[in-house]
Amino acid sequence: MSQRSVPLSDGAQAEESSTTQHYQSTSTRPKDDNLLPPPSQSKQSAHSHRACLSDTPATTAPNSPKMPPRRQDSGLSTSSTRSRPTTLDIPGLTKSKVSPDGRIAQRDVGSKLVIVMVGLPARGKSYVTKKMARYLNWLQHDTKIFNVGERRRVVASGPSRPVSAAPSRPMSFANLTQIPSFDPESLDHMLHKSQKPAFDSPTPATVLVNGEPPADPLCDTELPPPALDAPSFRTNGVNGHTVAPRNTDQLGGDGHDPTKDHTEQSANFFDPDNTEAAELREQLAMETLDELLDFLLYHNGSVGIFDATNSTLDRRKNIMTKIRHRAGTELGVLFLESQCMDETLLESNMRLKLSGPDYKDQDPVTALADFKKRVALYEKRYVPLGEYEERNNMSYVQMMDVGRKVVSHQIRGFLSAQTVYYLLNFNLSPRQIWITRHGESYDNVGGKIGGDSDLSPTGLAYARALTEFIKSERESWDVRQQDKAASTHFPPQPGDTTPPNPEYVAPGDENGGVSSKSFCVWTSMLQRSIQTAQFFDEDDFDIKQMKMLDELNAGSMEGLTYDEIKTKHPAEYEIRRKDKLHYRYPGAGGESYLDIINRLRAVIVEVERMTDHVLLVGHRSVARVLLAYFKGLKREDVADLDVPLGTLYMLEPKPYGVDFKAYRYNPQTNWFDHMPDYRLRRATMFTAA
Repeated sequence: MSQRSVPLSDGAQAEESSTTQHYQSTSTRPKDDNLLPPPSQSKQSAHSHRACLSDTPATTAPNSPKMPPRRQDSGLSTSSTRSRPTTLDIPGLTKSKVSPDGRIAQRDVGSKLVIVMVGLPARGKSYVTKKMARYLNWLQHDTKIFNVGERRRVVASGPSRPVSAAPSRPMSFANLTQIPSFDPESLDHMLHKSQKPAFDSPTPATVLVNGEPPADPLCDTELPPPALDAPSFRTNGVNGHTVAPRNTDQLGGDGHDPTKDHTEQSANFFDPDNTEAAELREQLAMETLDELLDFLLYHNGSVGIFDATNSTLDRRKNIMTKIRHRAGTELGVLFLESQCMDETLLESNMRLKLSGPDYKDQDPVTALADFKKRVALYEKRYVPLGEYEERNNMSYVQMMDVGRKVVSHQIRGFLSAQTVYYLLNFNLSPRQIWITRHGESYDNVGGKIGGDSDLSPTGLAYARALTEFIKSERESWDVRQQDKAASTHFPPQPGDTTPPNPEYVAPGDENGGVSSKSFCVWTSMLQRSIQTAQFFDEDDFDIKQMKMLDELNAGSMEGLTYDEIKTKHPAEYEIRRKDKLHYRYPGAGGESYLDIINRLRAVIVEVERMTDHVLLVGHRSVARVLLAYFKGLKREDVADLDVPLGTLYMLEPKPYGVDFKAYRYNPQTNWFDHMPDYRLRRATMFTAA
């Protein structure tokens, strides 16, 4: 297939400045056959085949309405289509005819964004992508990660990959634990199909996550972990060239496949002089990019993150060519490069790779040597972002040492600006984040919502026990960190399975980053929250009240019980029961869960920025929204999450996720019991707050 020459620039007249924040109207959308909607197919079939393998935290946003094609200007205007401005869209805070729910409409291509990751292996790209996706999804912007490495591993595994029977439930973008079974011989046929999305229904197979099958299907009240998205294999080569894996007829007489070395995870596969492997890697990258564009153009996506090394200039040119060919010049593109200048941080990142899918259960010394060889092969052709992108007015961000230094260039659009703002405010420092509701109040005893009552005697007992327990856990954490630092070896020793924390340590830090951290205690400005933290010593803990942590305001229904609301306001009760996330209480100051999300944004960014421990003493709605962010929960789980009084949650950020623990207050022992099998659940009965 011939390729059309398209401009790579996003605006030839823009100034070349590494700090310019430039917002502009979108250009006229080109009439491109590739932008036409796909043939009509059943919803279930489309979802089951088009989903891609991803570790993206599930979105919490509903689908936006299907909108008709944009209208033609009338009167004195010309016959050309009208170009719409790409201003901010915030669910719950903005509304328009095109976007009645505040989300980016499917037709507003100019408001959407492709984030293209750039960087050598072990530079923290996947860590950054997961955090960005979790944050943007939490803000109700549909975001998905499209990881080329995951596709490579599926292709490399071939038909001999062991799989188990899949559950009978249908697949969807929101909750997937399955992927289509894949036969390399079928790829040759698929490579000759049309570039239009195809939605056949393949036989599903179970994903192996880090070599282990997923857990059994959960009951209705249990919340699943963030879902994996299943891949579907599109049929685009690079510039019309296709590379199909060889079939079993090419096996040697001894049964050995001479092509297997090209697709296994050893360093030889990444040698730029390995032409066949390079072509296959490029093909897989373009197929993955096609899936990303399908998500944005046809499936209500707002942000697609293309997670791969993309370390050569030729690869990045191919990416821009495909994006502009399929989506025109309106679609926003932001290149994001992650670099590691600190040798200790880089070594830590490499050590963490040894526990990943490419090297799991291998000898750490041998595996580390192979991985370093892989990195050296990438470095042969590596071209950092910079001169070419600036000459062509392309948007990009460079991060050094995962947040130590950030350079931005030509940042355009609301989503790009939000992404850069978030990137400026997170770090790799190990720390603990504690979340709890206030102690029992007199209004809790009476079953009333809202209000500003004092703690009951039971609530005061909880407050005292909470103070002592947090002090004990703080001391225990310091001891564990010192023990871990003492047992970490550079280089690793055979059998060493304890990688160091990938934390940037400033030069001159005599403790190597291991020291007693400060501890913050944040409460709302309501009495029941303030009184829960009253026994903390301000000489040892930094205590602060935050209006953002206040309970959801029930407007004219403040002070009522659930039964009173159901009796006096049955219509409002029923509307909220059907959609608690979007429902806003009537009356002065009435709020919705979307309002809580938006006012907690500053709190989330501050928690990500800080390197100290923090305890957040909030309320039911606040705890639900905070846990939804850190655990990447789905939309339907946020407003119904069961967060009972007397429960304390601990989250410890890790490079590959968040360690989560839960503790239950025991009034008999006046202490907290760890619940090792605790899983977040939906509330079993309707609660309004």
